[in-house]
Amino acid sequence: MISGKAKLAGVIGWPVGHSRSPRLHGFWLERFGIDGAYVPLAVKPEDFPDVIRALPLMGFRGANLTVPHKEMAVGLVDVVEPLAWRIGAVNTLVIRDDGSIEGRNTDAFGFLENLRRGAPGWVPASGPAVVVGAGGAARAVCVALQDAGVTEIRLVNRTEERAQALADALGTGMVVPWAERAVALAGAALLVNTTPLGMTGQPPLDLDLTALPPTAVVNDIVYAPLETDLLARARARGNVVVDGLGMLLWQAVPAFEAWFGQRPAVTEELRRYVLA
Repeated sequence: MISGKAKLAGVIGWPVGHSRSPRLHGFWLERFGIDGAYVPLAVKPEDFPDVIRALPLMGFRGANLTVPHKEMAVGLVDVVEPLAWRIGAVNTLVIRDDGSIEGRNTDAFGFLENLRRGAPGWVPASGPAVVVGAGGAARAVCVALQDAGVTEIRLVNRTEERAQALADALGTGMVVPWAERAVALAGAALLVNTTPLGMTGQPPLDLDLTALPPTAVVNDIVYAPLETDLLARARARGNVVVDGLGMLLWQAVPAFEAWFGQRPAVTEELRRYVLA
């Protein structure tokens, strides 16, 4: 039960019906016994600027942002944290006491925590990382890898110009043409798919893993299905694999803490609940 003093947060996207974030945050709200609610907000892109400005007026503590609003939010909030500036995207809004809106990005944190816990043997100095994709998720992943100490990032994207733009923005990264993507895996210690390829309703990622060392870790940020074709093929050849659900769970931790004042835990019970 919630009262008239409930703390409010939500997720803004278009569409937003697929989001598992309400279930995720609802689990934590119940566990902590917090008088609060986390609601889905379906907002068209043309209405997004007005909705952001209305959040403090309606008493919201903040909100998560999903497709297609993350990049647009950078120019709409009052303050952007340095990490979100580097990534060029905001996925978390925090309403300050004075009503101003701070834009943060917790995707990089979520990605790295998921990777470290899913593959504890992986270390940044173990070798090059191959990142497939050049969108907002790829930017967050590359910044996380940079800050962790990975010295060589190989960018692979179907549109080479987008990969080059990402490399230029990051000030690092070697762009590999799509036709040579299989060759880019030679000597790699980490492979990350940041594209929707492999997601339910999408074709699988067309990538030959022959050149990938058996010691490499393979991570797919897709979590529906939990084991994509890429992960299944990597597992079959002996690679350590990390699914994408943990990134969703971990990126939510600092956001929940900022809004509701409690640091939640990521557990196996939570994973099962969110997947159900």
